[in-house]
Amino acid sequence: MSIAPAIIRQLGQAEYEPIFAAMRAFTDARTPDTPDELWIVEHPPVFTLGLGADRGHLLAGASAIPVVQTDRGGEVTYHGPGQVVIYLMMDLRRNKPGGKLYARQFVHKIEQAIINVLQAYNLGGERIEGAPGIYIASGPKKGAKIAALGLKVRGNGCTYHGVSLNVGMDLAPFTWINPCGYSGLETIDMRSMGVEAPLADVQLALANELVRLLEAAVPADETTVSI
Repeated sequence: MSIAPAIIRQLGQAEYEPIFAAMRAFTDARTPDTPDELWIVEHPPVFTLGLGADRGHLLAGASAIPVVQTDRGGEVTYHGPGQVVIYLMMDLRRNKPGGKLYARQFVHKIEQAIINVLQAYNLGGERIEGAPGIYIASGPKKGAKIAALGLKVRGNGCTYHGVSLNVGMDLAPFTWINPCGYSGLETIDMRSMGVEAPLADVQLALANELVRLLEAAVPADETTVSI
């Protein structure tokens, strides 16, 4: 069976809840022949909660921003303007050139894509065992979180939700939560690390690197399709 190449969709700026509903609807309706899709979006300010999230991680000030309960893994996180968000609607059970993916490999490849993109901007990123996401690898901000990861993998191997990378944000809302459940965890963005990069450039760089590492070819004429 020949599977169509993955599609990168540019959704622009969009409220969180309609996109969340669209991800679930897409995954409900997909068939074994449905192409994988990556959705690039920028959200207005919103806190989202993972399935097991403790609302106690919402601190003083958090009431100023909407809170949405989701069905992804993980704790509380923040999305807002100046942040790359990419949602991954993938079928992990497909036979790709490198073979089928397992959830742990999937997460590892997503994290590696972030590390590679940061490296392209001369920023070092690293994993921290037991704490999904990517953290600054060295210097005064070593250990500060710059990218978050939250996924839903259904029993049939189909995924949604995805990854966020902080580019040039108002970082104050991160101080109104315990990011990903960690009290006192500093959250940083590329701009604060001295990198001024257009959001659109980082969006496409990360999307293309995700596609490359996940071994899903993208046709050139479908990189800016909207839904």
